[in-house]
Amino acid sequence: MERAYLASSLLLNAVVCALGVAMLVSTLVRGGGPFALGVVLGLALALLGAARLWLARRGGRPEDGA
Repeated sequence: MERAYLASSLLLNAVVCALGVAMLVSTLVRGGGPFALGVVLGLALALLGAARLWLARRGGRPEDGA
């Protein structure tokens, strides 16, 4: 059951990251500026998804062991 949770969590995080990148690219292609809503939200989603993927892959372990 834990493996299924981890797999679905990784998949969802990858989808969120991909959605953010797609939103960011789409907004920039259509001429959006650096503070356009699509750029801000796309960047936030991409960073959130990437950070959650990174944390899920690490397994939540502290690096220094403290």
